[in-house]
Amino acid sequence: MIRDPETLHRPEKQYVIAELAAEGSGYAKYKAFFVGREGFGAFLRYELAVILAGPMAGAAGYVLRGRLFPGLFARVGRGVNFGRNLILRCPGRIALGDRIAIDDNCTLDARGVGTEDRFEIGCNTLLARDTVLVVKSGSLAIGRNCSIGAQSTLSGTNGIVLGDDVLVAGQCYIGGGRYLTELGQGSMAAQGLVSKGPTVIGSDVWLGAGVRVLDGVRVGDGAIVGAGAVVTKDVSPNTIVGGIPAREIGRRR
Repeated sequence: MIRDPETLHRPEKQYVIAELAAEGSGYAKYKAFFVGREGFGAFLRYELAVILAGPMAGAAGYVLRGRLFPGLFARVGRGVNFGRNLILRCPGRIALGDRIAIDDNCTLDARGVGTEDRFEIGCNTLLARDTVLVVKSGSLAIGRNCSIGAQSTLSGTNGIVLGDDVLVAGQCYIGGGRYLTELGQGSMAAQGLVSKGPTVIGSDVWLGAGVRVLDGVRVGDGAIVGAGAVVTKDVSPNTIVGGIPAREIGRRR
């Protein structure tokens, strides 16, 4: 049973269905959910980019996305490449460094990024196909020279930080949160979330395929996490861990 002591953080849960069903125009809801900026000009720029350039194949689509997509973001460095069919939610809260490659079908969802938070991706970083980056609350920061493998998900309720030179293999999951589960306090969904703290991956870390790194865990610099491991506790620097739950199985030499 997960209790709610004062030491734990209570992220505000997003009730998407309720937000979409609330009173108000569909246009206003669409702008809040996807565009994230006020004004008809911002709406029109978003629509032109995602409708015309987003699904377009070949060199024409590649060039058009390079022209139209940067204006949607808070900041975009040089040499950023955008794949097809990207799902962008509130991209005006996202900052991209130089020479970033975002492959086809990726999702960048910054709806939960507050005014004091950040959503940043460092230079020379690859997001492989079908990667999902979503901030429900807090920040998400990825360092330089990182590689996020295909079909991986980074889902933050209280912050996710990746250092530099991090290798994340395919189908990994980082972050998340925990539901309160007290009996007699309503459904678990209605009780909301509780977080142990941000999930932090140090620099020069390698996560093998299918790794799960849970809420509040810190993985030290230079660590290696074996394929399929579920990391529920902090990992010391330069340690090799594996298993469910992950335990130390060696040290880097």
